[in-house]
Amino acid sequence: MDNALKSDCNNCFGLCCVALPYGESADFPFDKDSGVSCRNLCSNNACSIHDKLWETGFRGCVSYECFGAGQHVSQKIYHGKDWRKGEHADEMFRVFPIVQQLHEMLFYLRQALTLEETSSFHNKLQRIYEAIVELTERTPKEILILDLISHRNKVNELLIASSIKYRENSTNKGKKGRKKKSNYIGANLKGLNLQGEDFRGKLMIAANLSNCDLRRADFIGADLRDANLKGANLGGALFLTQSQINSANGDADTKIPNYLEKPSHWIEKILS
Repeated sequence: MDNALKSDCNNCFGLCCVALPYGESADFPFDKDSGVSCRNLCSNNACSIHDKLWETGFRGCVSYECFGAGQHVSQKIYHGKDWRKGEHADEMFRVFPIVQQLHEMLFYLRQALTLEETSSFHNKLQRIYEAIVELTERTPKEILILDLISHRNKVNELLIASSIKYRENSTNKGKKGRKKKSNYIGANLKGLNLQGEDFRGKLMIAANLSNCDLRRADFIGADLRDANLKGANLGGALFLTQSQINSANGDADTKIPNYLEKPSHWIEKILS
């Protein structure tokens, strides 16, 4: 996967720690408004508790992914000019979440372009990919007036087509006769063959997916917070992100796509 579509905190001005709001919840220990710097953000844009986020209640930070928007806004759009210097801070904070959404679209389109199953419409995928890239290169004022819904709808149409093509080659013997659910919150699916399933946008919070075969399953927009992925096979899973993996629980036997990394809190549990 393109490194430009992965978070690079060393080249970002801590934008997610300032621009984005969050509320006191299981993911955050206190409320913070947009445009207000997190109390853990240092003047050099580092996080003072970066190695302790999970255990200190900042699970939302661990599971967040900007898809490279942070460094793009910081270094490309604002040419390395920190929000602390000058009068562009408010504008930068409004530009960042828009670019984050554009980069997320690029992340999914880039994966769709790698699939042999989408070869019949690679040209369409490439054209819209390049069109979205062009949007990210516009001026802040131009970015702020973008019709994101329109662009997202066009991208989504091709992502759905990609998902259908990719998943139709799955060998899910247990698929027939299994009732589809609107959500899988707390569901016990342990050990099931779920190859090629469509989990698009599904709530899968605390679902037991241990030892499941999840190859070729579509996870775009699925909420995997606290899902049990121990021993599960997600190799070849579609549209799976680092943030989704970070929010779930896995172990040494969990197989994930090679463009993702096993989270540190998984590794710590394995070592302990």
